[in-house]
Amino acid sequence: MEKDPALRLRVFDLNCWAIRYLSKRRQERIRLIGDRLCQEGFDLVLLQEIWSERDYSDLKAKLGGCCPFSHYFRSGVIGSGLCVFSKFPILDTLLYQYSLNGYPYMLQHGDWFCGKSVGLVVVRIAEITFNIYVTHLHAEYSREKDTYLPHRVVQAWELAQFIRHTAKAADVVLLGGDLNMHPGDVGIRLLRSWTGLQDAYTEAKHFEGCEDGCTLTPNNCFTVKSELQPFPSGIRIDYILYKAISSFTVKCEELRTTTGTVPGMDIPYSDHEAVMARLCIQRRGQTAGVTIGTAMPALVEVLSEARTEVCMGLLTARRQRYSSGRMAVLAMLLLLLQVVGVLGVLGGLAAGKPFPALSFSLLAFLALAILLLAAGLHLFHSIEVKMLQGTKEQMEMVIRGLQEQPLHRH
Repeated sequence: MEKDPALRLRVFDLNCWAIRYLSKRRQERIRLIGDRLCQEGFDLVLLQEIWSERDYSDLKAKLGGCCPFSHYFRSGVIGSGLCVFSKFPILDTLLYQYSLNGYPYMLQHGDWFCGKSVGLVVVRIAEITFNIYVTHLHAEYSREKDTYLPHRVVQAWELAQFIRHTAKAADVVLLGGDLNMHPGDVGIRLLRSWTGLQDAYTEAKHFEGCEDGCTLTPNNCFTVKSELQPFPSGIRIDYILYKAISSFTVKCEELRTTTGTVPGMDIPYSDHEAVMARLCIQRRGQTAGVTIGTAMPALVEVLSEARTEVCMGLLTARRQRYSSGRMAVLAMLLLLLQVVGVLGVLGGLAAGKPFPALSFSLLAFLALAILLLAAGLHLFHSIEVKMLQGTKEQMEMVIRGLQEQPLHRH
């Protein structure tokens, strides 16, 4: 029987750093990104941090000839920043917003307002169904004191669960995005172990680009050099991951990254380097058997490590919930004291004593402001506790199932 011809797919992934009013030379870089995509004619384009719908519309108009099908994922206060452009018709889409995504009071970081999510588009190419995922996880602002690590682990878990439960009808799964995790971090190991996704960088037959495949480098004029001091070559946090389901194989023939400035220009496309992969998809003779048992001990170990990080976050969230609740109670007591004081002063008005309206008003306003702030924080941390507790229980259930599985295999 003659072998089916191979399908070759060219994929482009980039965190575009296109924050309106804040990102340097944003509109110029968006034009350059559009020019590059038109010149190379990629089959699939996965973009993050396209925060302005106008930027998306400009790219959509420019890519109409090479990638006429697209989708922009909307979520959060300012949007998810995620969009997909495709040479092939998009049959279906779905968005999942992560349950935890930083703190609303950390204004200097702003991740909470972005509505970090994972977007799914379904594309059918040459009778092969592709589930294509694009995502952007919470940033790591400090390697030494990573306050957001439990949130990012929860996001990695939810991403893995979302892929597992939505990819059952697909032939090929493809994930691209800024995962904000180093290759050895617990979150990326959890994601890959639980989904079976392969890393295009480690699997590529040929690589060309930045040293070690780094996508955030100190040579980039837009990066914060102090944050990359421990990593002279940079860090790799942007990925193209893939796997085949059913009777197909996927291989990465080539992986490239951009390397600094745009040819002929004095600026790069973004503060991140783009990742570009050429994948080869081919039908195999028979469906391969499931080999979860061989990787089961390693999977249990990764799940246990991730559960530990979630538990640490749960303890912190409970402390913060208690502190904010106590603050709310104290503010309420202060308001009650104000009411008692007002009644006492009003009782003394008959004796001709003046009523200090300004002082009472200022104190009452302060107490009310503290009460509202504390109540809001208590509500937020209560939700955080529930989400972390739920993730912990899910992980424990999976660990138990994996540990009991060999007992029933004969």
